[in-house]
Amino acid sequence: MTATRSRMSLVLAIVAAMTLSSMSWSQARHASQESSGESQDHGVQTSSIDKTCKVCQDFYHYANGEWLKNNPIPAAYPSWGSFSALQERNQTHVKEILEKAEASSAAPGSNDQKIGDFYYSCMNEAQINADGAKPLESEFQKIEAVDGIPALESEIAHLQSIGVNALFRFRSTQDAKDSTQVIGGADQGGLGMPDRDYYVETGKKEVDEKNARIRQQYVDHVIKMFQLLGDDEAKSSTDAQVVMDIETRLAQASLTRVERRDPVKLYHKMDRSELKTLTPDFSWDSFFQDLGYPDVETVDVAVPKFFQAMNDDLKSVPLGAWKIYLRWHLVDAYAAELSQPFVDENFNFQGRALQGTKELLPRWKRCVQATDRQLGEALGQEYVKEYFPPEAKARAQEMVANLVAALHDDLTTLPWMSEATRQEALKKLGAFTRKIGYPDKWRDYSAFNVDRGAYALNSMRGREFEFNRQMKKIGKPVDRGEWGMSPPTVNAYYNPERNEIVFPAGILQPPFFDPKADDASNYGGMGAVIGHEMTHGFDDEGRKFDADGNLRDWWTPEDAKNFEERAECVQKQFDGYVVEGDLHENGKLVLGESIADLGGLTIAYNALEKDLEGKPRPPIAGYTPEQRFFLSYGQIWAANDRPEFERLMVNTNPHALDRFRAIAAPSNMPAFYKAFDCQEGDAMVRPAAVRCQIW
Repeated sequence: MTATRSRMSLVLAIVAAMTLSSMSWSQARHASQESSGESQDHGVQTSSIDKTCKVCQDFYHYANGEWLKNNPIPAAYPSWGSFSALQERNQTHVKEILEKAEASSAAPGSNDQKIGDFYYSCMNEAQINADGAKPLESEFQKIEAVDGIPALESEIAHLQSIGVNALFRFRSTQDAKDSTQVIGGADQGGLGMPDRDYYVETGKKEVDEKNARIRQQYVDHVIKMFQLLGDDEAKSSTDAQVVMDIETRLAQASLTRVERRDPVKLYHKMDRSELKTLTPDFSWDSFFQDLGYPDVETVDVAVPKFFQAMNDDLKSVPLGAWKIYLRWHLVDAYAAELSQPFVDENFNFQGRALQGTKELLPRWKRCVQATDRQLGEALGQEYVKEYFPPEAKARAQEMVANLVAALHDDLTTLPWMSEATRQEALKKLGAFTRKIGYPDKWRDYSAFNVDRGAYALNSMRGREFEFNRQMKKIGKPVDRGEWGMSPPTVNAYYNPERNEIVFPAGILQPPFFDPKADDASNYGGMGAVIGHEMTHGFDDEGRKFDADGNLRDWWTPEDAKNFEERAECVQKQFDGYVVEGDLHENGKLVLGESIADLGGLTIAYNALEKDLEGKPRPPIAGYTPEQRFFLSYGQIWAANDRPEFERLMVNTNPHALDRFRAIAAPSNMPAFYKAFDCQEGDAMVRPAAVRCQIW
């Protein structure tokens, strides 16, 4: 997809694939549900609650204690939570669609033929194992034939076009200061581990010791992969160190994830002459020609210092070392599509070492995920026909409208915001594009050739198709109808550059939204999700974009100061959460998502209270609507995580761990204290002096 500078999503990227539905709630249905006790099986799950815990002291375990005890992490997963059950259900639905397409006599070139043949090639384990690394032979030969810097640059361009993370990243991107246009985008890249901090000392003893162990495991992993390609032990060991040395250079020149959260720091628009000045020893003219897009004239260089260092590295690192580096990144990019030894070794590092996962996912699940990545909207068309009827979309649209109205009311009365900023904020809220379920116009995959041959080659053609689809956008107006997630995805996002909130069909299901549940449960689940994405438009990143999606400062200095003081409160709150030892949550890294959690829950609660006006409020299963609202929110974050996975998330993910997300926002809300009769001094009651409130 087009790489947006700061797309904010609800959940961890690694757990993505979810769906969402909203509904209208009539007073009659509301009353009948509460009187019938129907919601015992819908909405808040009372069977998950551990009443041996005190709700005001340990809300997370009160809401989820029994669930946590009864849902250990399956061996093939690094984490298992409330999202997981929905994701599993969606995968089963998608598998049925793919098996039907695979068995059909679909017309050549049709979506059914493409998704069926892609899935078939992925599931054809016998052929994949017989092929070994043969599908990549011609690509390895191209790398070996590189005989100078011009040829090296040409090969880097080619590898990027087939989805290989070679040296840096180039793609199309929306011009952050002219939201109507698409330009080229060059960014740091070229690493094999998840983040630059794995290569660079952080100054925290325990963290650095664990990162040093990961580095050694990574080197061992590279050695084993080279051996699978036929190299002897000595050569593999030497070459693995070459890879580590080059990647360490690239990491040292890279921005941290916290630094990258400031969109202003990532905008450096340059023309061809400025690019030449930036990297005099790298020919951008030849690079664009080799990509097949010689007319690229303007590029946003996200991290200029990275490209300056890259330019120096091209001069100082021997050509043979670059060929080793490219050879590694090619096999690393395609290891999961090769024979079982490559798959197993890839899993040993990516799964076991980094995430603590014990077993590889069954092949059918990996193939479902791969097909969704490559042909998401072709697959999505069939998915929404089966699992997202028009009435579900209408219900979702109504719920979104309710939350927009609640945020409008809040912005209108916000005491710390001046009138000048308020009017801009209301203008931005009014300009939100609301995308529900699936695109109005489906993606055209006619240029993506899929057959029942080698799985790795199908994958390669898919990556090349997507690269070219993106590159063709450069120099053209932004397509505001495009989606960044496929319909079956269990996730949601806000895109500041298009000022849009997007809720794929996948997340519009229980536990987030349940047509048979009471209003309070749905507002605590789906309502908080919707509020979360809307609030991203006004978090520490999103607020820097205006109603049209342009990077523009529309805040008065005093209002900006007021906001930053309130945001700092949230940052400090998360800095205080201890993961293990000296590893804490990084308040600056998770700030945007945590602001969105607090704002989203606050707005959803206000919307619920407005919806409940004049309606009966009898308890369900002994819990008031307000209690069920907070319990519903707490239960969507139920999760058991492996320690390795938690460390990976804290190092790389802008979302806090689920157990902290469940308690952080409620502990700042007097409405929570009132709902459960919590008192000053209780763990879930933050002292007034450190209580965070923005919206």
